Amino acid sequence: MVHFEKFTLSNGLRVIVNTDKSTPLVSMNILYNVGAKDEDESRTGFAHLFEHLMFGGSIDIPSYDEPLQKAGGENNAFTNNDITDYYLTLPARNIETGFWLESDRMLELAFSPQSLEVQRQVVIEEFRQRYLNQPYGDLWLMLRPLAFKVHPYKWNTIGKEISHIENATLEEVKNFFFRYYAPNNAVLAISGNITVNEVKELAEKWFGDIPSREVKKNINAKEPVQTEKRILHVERNVPADVICKAWHTCSRMDQEFYANDLMTDVLSKGKSSRLYQNLVKEKKLFSSIDCYLTGDIEENLIIIRGQLMNGVTMDEAEAAIDHELEKIKKEGVTGQELTKVKQMVEAAVIFSKIETSDKALNLAYYETLGDAALINKQIDLYNRVTAEEIRQTANIVFRDENSSVIYYRKKQ
Repeated sequence: MVHFEKFTLSNGLRVIVNTDKSTPLVSMNILYNVGAKDEDESRTGFAHLFEHLMFGGSIDIPSYDEPLQKAGGENNAFTNNDITDYYLTLPARNIETGFWLESDRMLELAFSPQSLEVQRQVVIEEFRQRYLNQPYGDLWLMLRPLAFKVHPYKWNTIGKEISHIENATLEEVKNFFFRYYAPNNAVLAISGNITVNEVKELAEKWFGDIPSREVKKNINAKEPVQTEKRILHVERNVPADVICKAWHTCSRMDQEFYANDLMTDVLSKGKSSRLYQNLVKEKKLFSSIDCYLTGDIEENLIIIRGQLMNGVTMDEAEAAIDHELEKIKKEGVTGQELTKVKQMVEAAVIFSKIETSDKALNLAYYETLGDAALINKQIDLYNRVTAEEIRQTANIVFRDENSSVIYYRKKQ
């Protein structure tokens, strides 16, 4: 059980505190409710660009990393389709340094042509290295727009294309910041050797004067129900053929999410999973194969990606995957399989309640979903799932007309 208290500042900043006296550290997590889905389709990649810009200096502090490191701290950040998250850990006696740093960059960044250009080049290089110059990297640039035609999940966090970041102006970047990086669009979660009263005092001192802003969230159109299988053939200079299949499924807050998640674990979690045992070890059709849920807040995909063994055709590979999915649609999962994956989830959830950084992140995330108390309900929500629910979920999801497939072949 993660015990916490929460309060809200007058400017709308939600603050959550978990006191943990067993550690000399304090972790601080600021989650901004902005991700790739909040971008303009003609200017994608901005949320990810800000993940970098936020470390390029703020209005009163030219260097973020230097004072943090002097105080014995470490930090990082990540962006996805839904959120942008910044986190740091410091010795408890130095935690005010974290409040000082984070509040200053929430107030305003040190916007300059030089800072923008430096981070622009960093992001462009990341785009090239991870998505254009890496084997199979562009698979992810093609899969989302194949599966999504309306919802902004149709582009990746890195952006649709390099030109969007190349052509970004300083004014556009400023507008994006003041639209989304606001106390009333953020959650501050603290976990570690600190009391609620101490956090209240520091939060009011450092964040209380930051003005709330008019946060203009996009109203995202719901993705229409897919009515026919979508196919894309690709040929690249890669070492082996790959097949990638995706199916639409529920949102993160739907009860079916937990059945979906457990179903993908039965199919692909570990070397005792169905896809590994049957298609890698026994039939030797794939050298590797994975199945997972994307975990997006609004609309999820279940993705199966397999690398074919030499001599195996795409038709053989896909037929073998479909055969495994038909079995789970007709027969469901065994009690032993369900128990095993539930125990794995329970272990992961318990482990996530040990480190202060994990607790701070999860408290902020679940509060963004609607209620920080969800952190203590996850094991129960997974344990409620029955084998019959998984069978029903498989029949809803694994329909041919609900699938998008990329046949990614090596050049002959």
